[in-house]
Amino acid sequence: MSPYTALCSRVLFPLHERLKGHGSVALHRALERTQWWSPDQLHALQVQRLRAFMERIGTGVPYYRQLFATCGFDPRAVDSLAALRDLPLLTKASIRSRTEDFKADGHGPLTRYNTGGSSGEPLIFYMGRSRKSHDVAAKWRATRWWGVDIGERELVVWGSPIELGTQDRVRRLRDALMRSRLLPAFEMSRENLDRFVDTIRRARPKMLFGYPSSLALIARHARERGIALDDLGIRVAFVTSERLYDEQRRRIAETFGCPVANGYGARDAGFIAHECPHGSLHISAEDIVVETIRPDGRHASPGEAGEIVVTHLATAEFPFVRYRTGDVGVLSARPCACGRGLPVLAEVQGRSTDFVVAADGTVMHGLALIYAVRDLPGVERFKITQESLGRTEVQLVTGPSFDRRHEAGIVRDFKARLGESVEVVVRHVPTIPQEASGKYRYVVSRVAPVPQEAVRA
Repeated sequence: MSPYTALCSRVLFPLHERLKGHGSVALHRALERTQWWSPDQLHALQVQRLRAFMERIGTGVPYYRQLFATCGFDPRAVDSLAALRDLPLLTKASIRSRTEDFKADGHGPLTRYNTGGSSGEPLIFYMGRSRKSHDVAAKWRATRWWGVDIGERELVVWGSPIELGTQDRVRRLRDALMRSRLLPAFEMSRENLDRFVDTIRRARPKMLFGYPSSLALIARHARERGIALDDLGIRVAFVTSERLYDEQRRRIAETFGCPVANGYGARDAGFIAHECPHGSLHISAEDIVVETIRPDGRHASPGEAGEIVVTHLATAEFPFVRYRTGDVGVLSARPCACGRGLPVLAEVQGRSTDFVVAADGTVMHGLALIYAVRDLPGVERFKITQESLGRTEVQLVTGPSFDRRHEAGIVRDFKARLGESVEVVVRHVPTIPQEASGKYRYVVSRVAPVPQEAVRA
């Protein structure tokens, strides 16, 4: 660790957090210890924290006072994580319909946030200091797993309107002190990609952070220009907010000459899990309880896919209890070889809208269609939209090397997977816009494979 990095992580950043009224520094110290606890010890801590959390929101939050009374739920009787199953799942619609009732009586300062609505369901919610502190501490711990720390030179490729809309003098000063630089992910034109590649070479960051699609696009552009980025001393590329595909991981790792650390979380659901150097996605179990729910509403077994449902134990001022993320994942029964007792999320398969449904009702991941398009010569970008069971559209941005005869192959391969009766339309477009947040989605299905009525376990 360089002297300046030590100054940032031990003095400047702790001072910054203290001035904001955050307890992240003390929480981080505790997380550094508890990650090495046994699974049984961590489970006992979760139960203890869950009971205290439920007691607090059961008396102090209007929505949960009413819900607990209606369900006959006694938070004082919580003696296992299974107690959560007595409560309904929480949806975005529930929060939208009664937003004010989710605010705790006498709550402290709350910050208004919103999700980007890439699933078609944008959400306005609020976050208190405790939630922010816990999320910062969990992310800080995971960053240190890779031999980097706050204060290392960092380039962030991001597109959140919050981050990009608050670049005032104080924010710029903080980022400068922490040696963090933001590149706008929704401005991925060729000219800007040239600028991004040049910026990375000049800045020589120790770590990258961004969407996997954006970092993979920068990596591809650098290779096309014949510019080396694997000699800069980059130690790790952190990616999050989108599904990380194997091909993206390979491209990013090979181009930047560093490992890729996958993270899973969301602005609304919290910092849920992060990959350790042994390759496991560890759940931040001290703060978060993760359930996986099958389409029939029952709990998925370890190794079985289900919708990821999150209870964040640091959200008492605006609670998230059994919150449906819309993502599909698999919990593991096996501990990680790294020695941490934190539970493992074996796989995050993507959003439920990343899955497509064949005409006969068969559900499959969008990868089944992606493979038919991704590696075709001349395909620069693409997007697959399943508009209905009977119609799917493929948008293509192509270069001079694309052979139009490949279109017939795309139609043939898609029909083989979706059904011969399905209309497959291939459309060439000059560009494919990203989401407003800067994220990029390869597959969007408007045919939901997860029944929305399955709201109780």
